[in-house]
Amino acid sequence: MIISASRRTDIPSYYSEWLINRLKEGYVYVRNPMNTHQVSKIDLSPNVVDAIVFWTKNPAPMLPRLEELKDYTYYFQFTISAYGPDTEKNLPSKSRVIIPSFQRLSKEIGKEKVIWRYDPIFFSAKYSMEYHCRSFEELASQLGDYTTKCTVSFIDMYRNTERNVKSLNIIRETYEMQAELLRRFAKTAKEHGLYIDTCAEAEDFHNIGVEHAHCIDKELIERIGGFKLDAGKDSNQRKECGCAASIDIGAYNTCKNGCLYCYANYSANTVKKNFCMHDPKSPLLFGELDDNDIIKEREIRSFKNDQMSLFDCSWYRKMY
Repeated sequence: MIISASRRTDIPSYYSEWLINRLKEGYVYVRNPMNTHQVSKIDLSPNVVDAIVFWTKNPAPMLPRLEELKDYTYYFQFTISAYGPDTEKNLPSKSRVIIPSFQRLSKEIGKEKVIWRYDPIFFSAKYSMEYHCRSFEELASQLGDYTTKCTVSFIDMYRNTERNVKSLNIIRETYEMQAELLRRFAKTAKEHGLYIDTCAEAEDFHNIGVEHAHCIDKELIERIGGFKLDAGKDSNQRKECGCAASIDIGAYNTCKNGCLYCYANYSANTVKKNFCMHDPKSPLLFGELDDNDIIKEREIRSFKNDQMSLFDCSWYRKMY
């Protein structure tokens, strides 16, 4: 089983103490987002958790606790894009906090376990093609020695996203705009020793050397974990998504980053309310169980197969 922590919220930034407590106690409760009274009890013991994939914009609060993850295979999806506080309202300084955290994390756990994400990309009068290209070059120059690849994606206009980003006056991009940007990004990435791919994009950019990503990446997990993994594609994600199957332990409306483009927050007031109900010692990310809740232990197992050598990994053979 692969744990996603989390597409729904920034656990390393805001809930790292809670996560460490959950790993120590060996289980977590997760509410079904479609039926909140259905609660899954999920085993988090190392013998069934094959890997943990962290998603974050600021892992600084978790950096002092990395040693407590030593029993787990894990890596980070770390988003650093070029937007300012008009778009990413509550993030700390990129130059003083976020980029140094990326570099420190890479030094401590290894650069192939820190994936740089530059997403979601949108265009506006302020955030133009040239703006993105300049920003990508600047970031690549600072991150190129600390990661092996960058994953990018273009903004998806979910209903709540479209409502939240009205103030940004976003320009709907065309395929030609996307392709031009990715062609320029790919050139910059290559200059800094980086591989570039796209996350859940329907369009095919193979002709310019940009492939589809697998953000929850079975081959990467096999390589860093030293085992084979019999994990299939995640059927709960969009058809364009190449991720392996995982279980997400986060919750919607709990991320305090305040990014206007976020699909996981519907209401800033709800986020504030839910965060106030967070208890680091609770099995739930926020709130408490009540009499109407039905807890079911989810049947899960490890997908690990026989041990493999590093050279059994097809990705490794292609790269080296």
